[in-house]
Amino acid sequence: MVSSNLESMINTARSILKNEIKHLPLVPSVALKLVELTADINVDFSDLSHIIETEPSLAIKILRNVNSPVYAISRKVTSIRRAVTILGYSTVRQLAIDLLFYDHLIKNKFSSRFDSLFFWQHCLFVALLSKKIAIALKHPNPDLIYTAGLIHDIGKIILETYGRLTYSDFISTIHNSENLIIEDERRFFGMSHSEIGYVFCKEWHLPESITAVIACHHNFPAENSPFAEFKTEIAIVSFANYVAWMQGLSSVKYQGNPVLQSSVLEAIQFELLDIDFLLRQVDQEMQHSREFYGIQFPSVTKLRAALVRTTVNLSQFGVPKESTPPAERLNKLASSLTVPHHSLNPKEFVPNTLEVIQTECGFDRCIMLAIDPKHRCLKATYCWPLASMPQNLHDFKIEIKDITGRLLQCLREKMSVIITQEMTSNRALLQQFGATECLIIPVLNHNRVIGLIYSDNINSKKPLTPVLIPEILPIANELGIALLNATQYERQKKSAQLDPLTQLFNKRMIEEHLTQVFTLDKVHLSKIAIGFIDIDKFKLFNDLCGHQVGDDVLKIVADILRSLTRPGDFIGRYGGEEFIFVLRNTDKAGAFGYAERIRCEIERRGKLMSQRFHEHALTASIGVAMYHPNYRTHLQMIDVADQSMYQAKKQGRNKVVLFTDIPEQQQN
Repeated sequence: MVSSNLESMINTARSILKNEIKHLPLVPSVALKLVELTADINVDFSDLSHIIETEPSLAIKILRNVNSPVYAISRKVTSIRRAVTILGYSTVRQLAIDLLFYDHLIKNKFSSRFDSLFFWQHCLFVALLSKKIAIALKHPNPDLIYTAGLIHDIGKIILETYGRLTYSDFISTIHNSENLIIEDERRFFGMSHSEIGYVFCKEWHLPESITAVIACHHNFPAENSPFAEFKTEIAIVSFANYVAWMQGLSSVKYQGNPVLQSSVLEAIQFELLDIDFLLRQVDQEMQHSREFYGIQFPSVTKLRAALVRTTVNLSQFGVPKESTPPAERLNKLASSLTVPHHSLNPKEFVPNTLEVIQTECGFDRCIMLAIDPKHRCLKATYCWPLASMPQNLHDFKIEIKDITGRLLQCLREKMSVIITQEMTSNRALLQQFGATECLIIPVLNHNRVIGLIYSDNINSKKPLTPVLIPEILPIANELGIALLNATQYERQKKSAQLDPLTQLFNKRMIEEHLTQVFTLDKVHLSKIAIGFIDIDKFKLFNDLCGHQVGDDVLKIVADILRSLTRPGDFIGRYGGEEFIFVLRNTDKAGAFGYAERIRCEIERRGKLMSQRFHEHALTASIGVAMYHPNYRTHLQMIDVADQSMYQAKKQGRNKVVLFTDIPEQQQN
């Protein structure tokens, strides 16, 4: 986000808001004056007192709060100047800003989907943790960081309060989305909450550092960005925002999660922060806020600090750099080091690697535990010997939040551990495996944990000794490299199969899939349906709203298809504004019902976003063809689905037409 794009963003903001930006009374002028104070190094107590005293209602609320049991002041405070003298400039200014933003943005604002109090507790948590981190890092202005953290998500409130489409409307559309929330926001509104927040920061002439945080807390700025000089401030709030999400304190309740970039951790020197101490301080202040605002906040300290560290370690799955293999290899395992590189398919090289470890080290069994960052858990994925995998381990998983003891130490310190029954905190883990002790070795790449190798002697009961660890570590290191190489290969392979705009399968993959489908026997083919979807009057979206909106329409339809399609079925972009779906194990009623659900959801989403589309309706015409024995190729079936779609167009658009009989021209 750079200054040259500001005019474009202002124009987009105008199109999605009810009124002109300068006419929206979002926050009072006194609040903006208090925010400006945070960046002024020459202010003193009298400046703060004067600003607050110009707002009598604010002054009364501050004095009422100052005289509450929270501050335990022995003598009643009757003036703002006295309050500043006793509690300090920072405390009173922070209290004033909190009260102003709460009264004007949160209080008495209720929505079935946008929970204002839930949003407010997120803002308070991020602000408090940001300030504590700033103090720990000896930042010259922790109060400025607090303010930036408090209003970092103000764009969401702007959209909820003044959007033609509200943030509540947006939330109703993302329950099945796997995208980053800012991507879904751009698709829905035309801009993200951070972008519209940036527009208002410029309108209000807020300090550049606060503007940078609001604009970039989801996207760390590049070195050539005008906001690069504020990377420390941005990193602090970005990290606090991520921790809030980990604690269940997101600003809105949705499935997705923010991305924690490695540059954020580098900027705040994460390894040097005492997370336990910082969170304990935040908890104490949040308890005070709970009483004042009537909100329930979590109260965890050491356990949560451990969770933060673990999740941070597990979140850093970047593209690997060129790796240097270990310098020393044990001779008896030298040939084993190449095992992971014999294939790019994990289904082949992971079991082979486990077999080598199990055979060479004499274990009864070895199990691969994969890290699932999306669901934040460990899963058992491969086992050797295959017969040694108990049935219950096929569904085995450990939630990250439940990890304790030596297993947690293994993840946090990236060290190999032996776990025994004498360790109370890990008895449940051993019971789940049915073992009395186990050896766990982390699989690393560039010092990042990407999996664990579990080994035990469940049958022979032979004791496990640390002498085995040096023998396994080189293989574990090579396995880590191979797993990330395989991931990169799959990503590159997938990118060649996907349409870059919608991320659905492209036309080439549609052809390959249908060619394969038509090799099935007649029994399975009889349950196949192909649907052809065409967005009605799509050209008008580009002509009336611009090509960016046209692209967003295609993405919206793609998201709808993803959200309503069964895992075993197939969806793709055929070209332009045309999409195809292929259904298996269906009949006429099932195929028509699926197509009708797609049509209705596209129409519903179009009505919801009609303001953004300049009242141009978003609908689609859908043609469906059921398999017929006379079809010789899939191309004939696609042609029938295409003709069905054109029949839907002729019948007035926004309809589903299903052909069950093969047209005459398709017959011999």
